[in-house]
Amino acid sequence: MSSILIARTTPTVAAASRTLAAGGAAFAHRNYASARKGPASLPGAMTFKDALAIIKAKEVGKPNHLVEVHIQTNPKVEKHSQPIRSSVLLQKAIKQDSVILVFAEGTFADVARASGAQIVGGAELVKEVEEGKHKFDKCISTPGMFPAVTKLARILGPKGLMPTAKKGTVTEDIEGVIKAQTAAFDIRGDKHGVVHTIIGKVNWDPKDIESNYQIIMDQMKILAQERFVKRDWIKNVYISSTHGPGIPLINHS
Repeated sequence: MSSILIARTTPTVAAASRTLAAGGAAFAHRNYASARKGPASLPGAMTFKDALAIIKAKEVGKPNHLVEVHIQTNPKVEKHSQPIRSSVLLQKAIKQDSVILVFAEGTFADVARASGAQIVGGAELVKEVEEGKHKFDKCISTPGMFPAVTKLARILGPKGLMPTAKKGTVTEDIEGVIKAQTAAFDIRGDKHGVVHTIIGKVNWDPKDIESNYQIIMDQMKILAQERFVKRDWIKNVYISSTHGPGIPLINHS
């Protein structure tokens, strides 16, 4: 399975975040319409297949440019708004540059390091995380370390990083979970409730790009159910190339 490497944050994503969060007039560079309008009223809205065909035609001489999707959610319909954070396995892999932290001691710590975890430690690591000394994207704990890790719930919980048995991140199978976490593709929302994510490259087969898009949208529906949101959580969805204008999509709910 082929893959591409992406950075955690790009200028394009940052620009899209400011535009979608503002909810104002179209932004000259990205051409996003107002986030306050419903999908039916967005000028130029089209199906995913048509929008992707336009992007591939415009970027025909730039095959390595990325195809991005930007999903505007509506935190106001949630009873308790939480950070958007989840993971999926894509049809065609997109490798992310993620930092994995593991709370473990002894043999478990050795396994974590050998499996590729960048930050590993026991009680001393709990203190360091509490003091804000580390930045990481994924967090795992052994059952033995978990009682000490619970004191970090107020720090890790709001970020969606708190290990739990339900998510499979409190476990003795450190090697297996690290492999699964490495293969998984993260979906994250910014502070405005906008999800920015890459779904492929311009020169990929359209079926692979569309499959990745659908997997992400299906996961967004699952997240809505987990948040007890019955309707109107996803307001608008845009697709774009790395530096191209955003094209609003229809039939995304």
